[in-house]
Amino acid sequence: MRDHEALAAFERIYRADVGAITRFFARRCTEPQLVADLTADTFVRAMTSFGTFDARRGSATSWLFGIARHTFAVHLERSARSRAVADQVAGRRELDRDELAELEARIDAERPGRALLERLAELPELEREAVELVHLCGLAPKEAAEALGVPKGAMRTRLYRATARLRAVVDDEVEAR
Repeated sequence: MRDHEALAAFERIYRADVGAITRFFARRCTEPQLVADLTADTFVRAMTSFGTFDARRGSATSWLFGIARHTFAVHLERSARSRAVADQVAGRRELDRDELAELEARIDAERPGRALLERLAELPELEREAVELVHLCGLAPKEAAEALGVPKGAMRTRLYRATARLRAVVDDEVEAR
């Protein structure tokens, strides 16, 4: 693929998925600047590795969610090491009012998603991520399996178990009322 064709293909993928990737981070972070930075980091990583993307192995969306998951894991690892504030702020550009307002609105819109993630916290990690990718991000179970690096059959099992566990939690809450 020629450079201009690759650039056009990446731009199509970016435009199709930037909203979903931003929402993914907005469910995890309440700081607009951090949501913007993690989204940008994800697409920078995607752009630099775009030459290795193979649509025969999975969709661009599942590929991007895999990169986003890795980007967030790296962020958590760095945060856990408690870097100095100056290190965390270095290289950030200030958001203008419109960008800040838009990200605040996205973060606010993802409040129900954050609440669901809190309820899912008791599930095993892969079940929790499977529910999020399928039910919050809108990926097909096959795409979620690709993003998580698990077999399709295992994804169906994880979704079934997670749904059953969540149903039991909701039933318990209804009985307690």
